[in-house]
Amino acid sequence: MIARQVRASGGMWFSLNGLQFHVDPGPGALVRALSSRHNLDPTKLSALLLSHRHLDHSADINVMIEAMTMGGTERRGRLYAPADALEGDDPVVFRYLRNFLEEIVVLREKGIYNLGPINFTCPVRHRHRGEVYGFKFESPGLVISYIADTAYFPELADYYQADIIIFNVVRYKPSDLDHLHFPEVEQLIKVMKPKLAIMTHFGMTMIKAKPWLLARELCQKTGCEVVAASDGMAISLEQYKDETGEKTGQTAS
Repeated sequence: MIARQVRASGGMWFSLNGLQFHVDPGPGALVRALSSRHNLDPTKLSALLLSHRHLDHSADINVMIEAMTMGGTERRGRLYAPADALEGDDPVVFRYLRNFLEEIVVLREKGIYNLGPINFTCPVRHRHRGEVYGFKFESPGLVISYIADTAYFPELADYYQADIIIFNVVRYKPSDLDHLHFPEVEQLIKVMKPKLAIMTHFGMTMIKAKPWLLARELCQKTGCEVVAASDGMAISLEQYKDETGEKTGQTAS
């Protein structure tokens, strides 16, 4: 998928309560942002978040730091990343760029973090190669979870309960890969019953199975709204917030 760019691999851009941040800037993140019809301006970002250091999630982290800070001429923004993305044998963040940022925050299991009007946690370390965390974002009236790459374990449902849940689903059928496959995501949606479930991060077997049809199938089976992400998709979050909450924003894939 990455080598052929059958689907774009630039990650997700969030706009919540006036705050903009980018999650998992993989290959093409900067080019996709600047060519997007959604007017995504990297100099307006407040933070970059890495779930883990694998290239399909982090390949553009350095160019996004460069863009966010205007080549280091404006020291600004935060980077949130696991320890092995920053240190060890294969760090993915260039050292010369680190002083361009206002702050670098090392992610930990069960860590709680504040990003302006947004609070988020890394509820549990995932079962995947290296150090991997998902995110659970809390803004007024809305909770959004992102279940990054991981093998299935039943506790995921408790850790990531939310109004909106984003699932990385690589395989259509069960396999030995440490990634979620479609039947596991179906099981999680049935248990978690989010207002909206978003499937993304497809491998070739998911593409061949037509994820937009699988999403429609899951809607019928679970009674939940389920969508399959597509390149450049933007989802308005206003309709999913609690009635007592404030205006939230949107996420673009």
